[in-house]
Amino acid sequence: MEEDNKYHAHTSADGAEFTHCHEEGQPHAHKNTKVVLNRLSRAIGHLESVKRMVSEGRDCSEVLVQLSAVISALNSTGKVIIKDHIENCIVEAVESGDRKAIDDLNHAIDRFIK
Repeated sequence: MEEDNKYHAHTSADGAEFTHCHEEGQPHAHKNTKVVLNRLSRAIGHLESVKRMVSEGRDCSEVLVQLSAVISALNSTGKVIIKDHIENCIVEAVESGDRKAIDDLNHAIDRFIK
């Protein structure tokens, strides 16, 4: 039965349901999953365009500007993930005294901001 206690089901303020587990490698589903997936799909498409620009020998300045847009899109996506994680997992972790979840988030933010 301990296995079942790892998963937490919630309903967000907007009525969306999500579940998560604080154990590493376990699935997470949050209210912004579709937003994150859509942003990632757009970033992937944009990166493919940048790749084509390079293979076509386009001007380096143009490539750098477009690459900067991809990086910005990924950073923006990361911010959505961080906010979602704080609003859902970290709030619960603080309430339950789960210091490891907070330490893990701090480590992830350090890696993300590099």
